[in-house]
Amino acid sequence: MSEQDPGESGPVPMMQKLLDNPFLLLFIGVASPALLYLVWGIMEIVTIPVK
Repeated sequence: MSEQDPGESGPVPMMQKLLDNPFLLLFIGVASPALLYLVWGIMEIVTIPVK
């Protein structure tokens, strides 16, 4: 019987690469609320009635 090395189990999936990168997670965690609030603010400004 031959045992496989657990380090050589094939290519690393893309989602695992994403979740293993703390700086990318930090960027996503900061950028997504910022983008959400930016879009929300633009929608609020557009809906203000003109007098």
